Amino acid sequence: MKRFLLVVALLLTSAPSWAQDVVLTGTLKTINDRGTILLGVREASLPFSFLNKARQPIGFSVDICHNIATDVAQALNVDLLEPDAPAWQKGLRIIYVPVASDERLQKVISGAVDLECGSTTATDARAKTVAFSPVFFLAGTKLMVRTTSGIASYRDLAGKTVVASAGTTNGEAMRRLASRGTLSFNVVDAPDLPAAYDVLDTGKADAFASDDILLSGMIATRPDGKQFHVVGEFLSYEPYAIMLRKDDPDFADLVKHSFERMASEGTLHGLYNRWLTSGLPTGENLDLPMSAHLAEMYRLLGEPD
Repeated sequence: MKRFLLVVALLLTSAPSWAQDVVLTGTLKTINDRGTILLGVREASLPFSFLNKARQPIGFSVDICHNIATDVAQALNVDLLEPDAPAWQKGLRIIYVPVASDERLQKVISGAVDLECGSTTATDARAKTVAFSPVFFLAGTKLMVRTTSGIASYRDLAGKTVVASAGTTNGEAMRRLASRGTLSFNVVDAPDLPAAYDVLDTGKADAFASDDILLSGMIATRPDGKQFHVVGEFLSYEPYAIMLRKDDPDFADLVKHSFERMASEGTLHGLYNRWLTSGLPTGENLDLPMSAHLAEMYRLLGEPD
């Protein structure tokens, strides 16, 4: 943290427009040199990262990343610019980069995105190749099934097919269950969440395994969503975090500091309420009060009692 604060102090006291006299390293140097910050976004991970009617990325995770980008711009002593800002305007421009579930880690590792702003679970296995922000949401794997299916839990999956989005911990959780030998069911991958929904909708799968909040979001926003419901116990627990490049302590410190600022100002809690307990831009309301566990995580980050 001391190293990061020193870097920021130097940046804030240097000349504006990219602080050219200060030696930067890692992601901050890359962002500085490019003049852009690359935010990886999902197209259908409602309410975390999805496209509105104008095909613009919005959501809880996107708002969090926008706040981090604001702090990056402040550290570099420049203005933060939206993607549609005039070309002549000088500053740090946000660029949104679409990412799919099965390519998001590689896009962070390769530098195709600076922050991955979706619905990504922070796991020990992933932490071997990428780094994570503090946790901002807690979800878990459940099953979406047709209301007439007779499936009430994973125990009813014998001889059936479960679909999951490729590259997700949900698919891994279902394959672990299927490998135990007590149940025999098939697990197939779909390219993304909408495709997995379509596999279920067309009858090519009997259940769709994903995070409970993402399943609820799809049921709430799909025209035919009422024919499905979410069933069973949690089959895994999924702590969501923003993904960033590994072995970059200065940038990781900046991201952590940004979360602490958002917590202390009440911004983090406000964003939660905006996307999880208030009406969505699509008109639906997920009505999901914050859990006691997540509230405690926010408090430890600095949210006032």
